[in-house]
Amino acid sequence: FAELHAAVAGLPVASSRVLPGLVLRRDFAAYCPAGGDLRAVLVTEPLRPALSAPGVEFVVDSEGRYQASLRWISRRTEALMKHLQSNNVKLLLSSVKQEEVVIYHAKLYGVSVVECLSSEEIALICEITGLSPYTPFGGNIDREITEAAVATFCQPLLLGSKRCVHVGFTSVCAFQPHCLILCGPVDGVNEQHAAALQGAFTMLQQLFKTVDQ
Repeated sequence: FAELHAAVAGLPVASSRVLPGLVLRRDFAAYCPAGGDLRAVLVTEPLRPALSAPGVEFVVDSEGRYQASLRWISRRTEALMKHLQSNNVKLLLSSVKQEEVVIYHAKLYGVSVVECLSSEEIALICEITGLSPYTPFGGNIDREITEAAVATFCQPLLLGSKRCVHVGFTSVCAFQPHCLILCGPVDGVNEQHAAALQGAFTMLQQLFKTVDQ
């Protein structure tokens, strides 16, 4: 329930509504508008390539080699984003914060980025879409991307003064997610309404379990 409702203070209760899809309570790190269905991938690691493996010391003994290393990182990141573009990936969902070089090349190649998703949001997206995380540096970077889901829309959403991401997925299960937008004059009213609704949903869930048995 926590991931399927959002509270907005300072608006009348009558402004409350139900929206199809998910509302992710953070802004785009990069937004590239795209119409129609778009492919989305999920990552759980930084996409800026590392210069060495974990536990291995990387020594740079001159300014020239340091600059060459930065150029290699930039080219490698650009190649990854170009590869996402060639596989028609338009949305990158990340559980970690990506570095500026990743965001720059994402904008360059038309890939929207949403970062710092919580573990609960990641788990919900995986349940809805059947997605598994994409690991570009675990093997051949040029292989076809199969770890992708279809998003029917992805757009900015303003809730009060907070910028959010509103995204809809083609579900692989019977569950079709909708998000409840709860509005009220103050946070306390919204918390009361959220608690009452969660209690009502829990009661209905228990009721339907009894009927099923």
